[in-house]
Amino acid sequence: MKVTVSRKAHFNAAHRLFRSDWSDEKNQTVFGKCNNPNYHGHNYELIVSVTGEIDPETGYVMDLKVLSDIIESEVEDYLDHKNLNLDVAEFKNLNPTAENISVVIWNKLRAKIKKENQLEVILYETPRNFVTYKGN
Repeated sequence: MKVTVSRKAHFNAAHRLFRSDWSDEKNQTVFGKCNNPNYHGHNYELIVSVTGEIDPETGYVMDLKVLSDIIESEVEDYLDHKNLNLDVAEFKNLNPTAENISVVIWNKLRAKIKKENQLEVILYETPRNFVTYKGN
């Protein structure tokens, strides 16, 4: 029997959506106000879900305190109050869209979660815009 446990978290970060190989006009057309050269910020909400078998000894799929600590060290400490374009190595050459941010987060968490457990990341960029990544 597989069960999914989830933990919510949040971080605040600034970014700019643009491609340096495109003209200013094309960046503006594609990314609109998200292309602001002075950046803009979001209050990101994150839901991390781990699916797996219940451990018969503990009754846990995963200790949520452990998951919380992993999210704090791998995501919150790493991304909170950062300019994603300037401060985060993964986004030096990768456009920090919600889609790309969710993949970066998933990869950082995947390295810390048991391989036999499934991992899903849901990232809310705004209350109405969110992305889901399951590693596929």
